[in-house]
Amino acid sequence: MHEYLTMFYELVFGFFALFVATKVLGKTQISQITAFDFISALLLGELVGNALFDPQAGVLEIAFVVAVYGILMYVTEIITQKFKGTRSFIEGNPAIVIYNGKLIRDTMKKNKLDIDQLQHLLREKDTFSIREVEFAILEANGSLSVLKKSDYQNPTRKDMKLASQDVDLSTTLINDGEIIYDNLNEKNLNEEWLMEQLIEQGYNRIEDVFYAEYTKGQKMLILPYTNRNHQKWEP
Repeated sequence: MHEYLTMFYELVFGFFALFVATKVLGKTQISQITAFDFISALLLGELVGNALFDPQAGVLEIAFVVAVYGILMYVTEIITQKFKGTRSFIEGNPAIVIYNGKLIRDTMKKNKLDIDQLQHLLREKDTFSIREVEFAILEANGSLSVLKKSDYQNPTRKDMKLASQDVDLSTTLINDGEIIYDNLNEKNLNEEWLMEQLIEQGYNRIEDVFYAEYTKGQKMLILPYTNRNHQKWEP
């Protein structure tokens, strides 16, 4: 019984210790996942590692630890669903770091975000100067949402008073020299039609095509192997 209590205390302590650590480190240290997701991933990895490499860990011990882990995750989810006030504490809140074109230094300091990190996040949004930004919001998962100033925004069809058009999703029909029949059937196309499209662009065999992408109303995109000896095409 003492063994289980020890494991219970260690797991609970590890859960809350990791939670505090992620809050102290700041959002950008765990970019693309929330603090809660980060804790779950670390704990799950630790559990699996112990189960694999600890020769004294039996089935019952592993099952107990996994059960406690699962209960903690479940209870945390229930708490955030039942009590909305806990969501900001557990999952975090978005924070405005640029407002009306001005840096909010206090918010940056609170979130452990320096100017170099901010510029890196902006470049990921195809924004290479802070002067282009009207608003920037640091999301709970560490990513940055950017609204550019009107002078730097791309014009839309609506801005140019053009009629709206349907948007079609591209579909892969050939991958690595093989036809993706599920995608072909989904678009109500057949192999004969596909071969006609290939021949039209100078390809007589499916095996000569590394990748083919279909978009309604557009010419099919075909990428061949680098040579006819089936060496794979590389971007």
